[in-house]
Amino acid sequence: MAKLHFYYSAMNAGKSTTLLQSSYNYRERGMDTLLFTPDFDVRFGTSKIASRIGLECDAIPFNRTFNFYQYAKQAVQTNPNIACILIDEAQFLTKQQVQELCTIVDDLSKPILAYGLRSDFRGEPFEGSIYLLTWADQLIELKTICHCGRKATMNLRVDDQGRPVREGAQIEIGGNERYIAVCRRHLS
Repeated sequence: MAKLHFYYSAMNAGKSTTLLQSSYNYRERGMDTLLFTPDFDVRFGTSKIASRIGLECDAIPFNRTFNFYQYAKQAVQTNPNIACILIDEAQFLTKQQVQELCTIVDDLSKPILAYGLRSDFRGEPFEGSIYLLTWADQLIELKTICHCGRKATMNLRVDDQGRPVREGAQIEIGGNERYIAVCRRHLS
């Protein structure tokens, strides 16, 4: 039975690496996958999912108006060998898009593996994460650690000098130069 899986964590826990490994496992067994990434995340080039350890793969870009159900339905009709759908940076999904993912699982019987953050640099939830945490069939936490040794569950945004940033837009794409995974104690 197909399920919607939400793999969540703080920054730098290996979400993209795990996604790419999952896609590889399907492909190694002769099954095709659909990979999606936000269109505004161009850190590694357009339409790419890349991990810090050097793995990368082409992906289909999505924005806030992208219809996952329509795309997946057409893709599965064209290629019945599609066995799984994987989404990187799933925190950027809208409520409507998470509903579409549920419909893909329920109506098209395709499993979906969504990978993303629970919260932003202020400890506030992302829209996509709220609904994935609520509607996913399975929640899987990928763990990483804070500099103090505790489990990191939060994402601290830093400026160019490494000082904490407390205000600003919720979405600012960046990697190790902009974000540090920390425990709740070290977010404030």
